[in-house]
This record gives sequence, structure tokens and C-alpha cells, in this order.
Amino acid sequence: MTDPVLSEQPIAETSPRYNAVLTRRVDQHATLAFFWVAYTDEPVGFEPGQYLTIGVESSGKLVQRPYSVASSPRQAAGGYEFYVRLVDGGLFTPLLWRAEIGQGMSMKGPKGKFVLEPEDERTHVFISTGTGIAPFISMMETLRKDGTPRPAVIIHGVSYEDDLGYRELLEGWQRSGEYPLTYIPTVSRVSSPRNEGWSGRTGRVETIISDVYGELDLTPENSISYICGNPDMIIAVDETLLGRGFPEELIKKELYWPKGKEPTAAVRSGAVTPALAEG
Repeated sequence: MTDPVLSEQPIAETSPRYNAVLTRRVDQHATLAFFWVAYTDEPVGFEPGQYLTIGVESSGKLVQRPYSVASSPRQAAGGYEFYVRLVDGGLFTPLLWRAEIGQGMSMKGPKGKFVLEPEDERTHVFISTGTGIAPFISMMETLRKDGTPRPAVIIHGVSYEDDLGYRELLEGWQRSGEYPLTYIPTVSRVSSPRNEGWSGRTGRVETIISDVYGELDLTPENSISYICGNPDMIIAVDETLLGRGFPEELIKKELYWPKGKEPTAAVRSGAVTPALAEG
């Protein structure tokens, strides 16, 4: 993995647009990181699964992007956690990667309707690619803190093993039984040297869905599915689940729409609603 080339655009240290501050950062690797942003005044409430829009001022303009909150609203006083990928050629993330702890930021929201159904005891199948796993971490952590965890299957697809964000947390919950879940990660670029030690499932998420649902006997009667991530994956998984007899109301969707990418016919028709943009 080569070091990323970061934007040289200026970042304003102070701005009347700023109402928050970058408080913490943990790097997973060169192009994946966890960021915590806190309001300078009182925190705002949100529902697990919703997103906030964060940004910085550069050359007199506010550069911002929406991201699902990965942390629980039960811990908002300590800042909101975001799981972010550095986008090559993006407008915002190359600035974010250069921001120092203490950098002022703009934070707006929350928004979004990708939230849990109330009092639903069916098995929750959380399907994601890349950083799309973030809202599911917020959902499960909130249910865990509230003492009302719901049985879950976590299917997370990435290109490389070292892209598996929250792997240690999820494997720990699975081992301890602290949260009743089955964790199923899969990597797609099996020939890459970065995956040479991988012994788990392989292939894109959409290619393993039928097998997983069959192996775990997941049916419309005993499960509900939530999908977040790459729009093409969402469309493919949606079609697979519909083919297995799942009605639309049991397939909840939130896509991470790459800025500048031409929407597919399914998005234009309203089958999938673009909500979040990477960049």
C-alpha cells in the first residue's frame, strides 16, 4: 500500500461556520480511519443509523460530507464517531486527513430514516461493504447499552483483510456472547498479497448472500435485513432477497453514493435512494 497524496488546499483554523472540534483520531491504515468530532456546545440527539454532515472551511468555502454515526447516542457527550475512507481525488477527505486534533469543524444534523424498526425481535441481518458497517455498530452498541440486544448476523464485505473495521469488537462480542451475533466477513481480492493470510470467506457480499441465508435458515418469517454500502451491492442483494421471497418492507437500504458517479437505472427509478456521498 502506497502513502496517499493529500490535498494542499488550505484549512481555516477558525471560522464562524465552526460549531464543533476534532477530538480524536485512530488510523486503521493509511486510507481508513476513525474520527471523533464533538460539538463545542451541547451535543444533539440522534437515532442509531442516522448521519451527520461534517466539514471544514477551505478558501472561503465550506467543504463537507455526510457520514453515518458509528457511536451510540448514549455516549454523544464524548463526541460522535465516524468511520471514514480517504477518497483519492475527493474534496473533503484529503482535507480531513490533514486536520490536527483540535481543528474546528462544522457539524450539522442529524438526518436519515435508516433506523431500526421498534421492538423487533427477529434476527437482524446487517449487510455492508467498507465503511457502510458504521450505522450497524451504532445500532448494536445502543441496543447493548440499553440491555435489549437483538440477535444479529453481520455480513461485511471488503477488498482486503486489513479493511475489516470493527473486526476485533465484533469477534469479541461473538466469543463472549455479550451480543448475540454471528460475524461473517468476506474479502474479494483473494489474489492480493494483502490477503495471503486470509482463511475466511471470499467473494463479494452479493455472491455469498444466498449461501449464508440458506446455511443459517434465514427466512421472511424469522429475519429482517438492513443493507448499507456500495450501491451496486445493495441493488444485487436486494434482487437476491426478493427472489428468496422477502417482501420490500423487510429489506431496509442505505447507500454510500460515490460523488460524481452516474446513478444506475434502479436508483433513478426510486428502487434505491441515494443518501450518503463519499469524498
